[in-house]
Amino acid sequence: MENIKLIVGLGNPSRKYKKTRHNIGFRILEEFREQNKFPKFKIEKKFQAEISEGVINNTKVLLVKPQTFMNNSGLAVKLILNFYKIQPTQLTVVHDELDLPIGETKLSTDRGSAGHNGVKSIMQEIGTQNFTRLRIGIKPKKEGDVQGDTAIKNMVLSKFSKNEEKIINQIVKDACQKLSD
Repeated sequence: MENIKLIVGLGNPSRKYKKTRHNIGFRILEEFREQNKFPKFKIEKKFQAEISEGVINNTKVLLVKPQTFMNNSGLAVKLILNFYKIQPTQLTVVHDELDLPIGETKLSTDRGSAGHNGVKSIMQEIGTQNFTRLRIGIKPKKEGDVQGDTAIKNMVLSKFSKNEEKIINQIVKDACQKLSD
């Protein structure tokens, strides 16, 4: 289908992860859905994802929150791409980026995963890195480099501080605008 756009927000299912840094992709999709008056997300078991769909500027937009946990996000993405016959170039993935400080976002296309396991999973499953990524900075401003698997896991699964939350609220709005462009 030519006139379709797939926007995938990365995160982990379950309430305990809801406000964590790693779930910023889910959070942005929720806000985007509300701003654009799309229906509530519904579980689609055959895709292993929650999906909401609507139309923006004559383009069908599928919003997807994989329910496979972060490291297996590619499973849901591959199922949806194949079912709807969507090309990877019509895919935008919204995810947390530990290499970017809070308050920064970057759009990139046809780039490596930079070690992000959710992005790695997508690349492995769909066989290409030629898709767009909206990378959302989650690195605390006062932190140095976060090194080691345990430190990284603790960081991405932590919640934002009150001060960080103010920045994130603005970033969520900015990210939604970028997704609408």
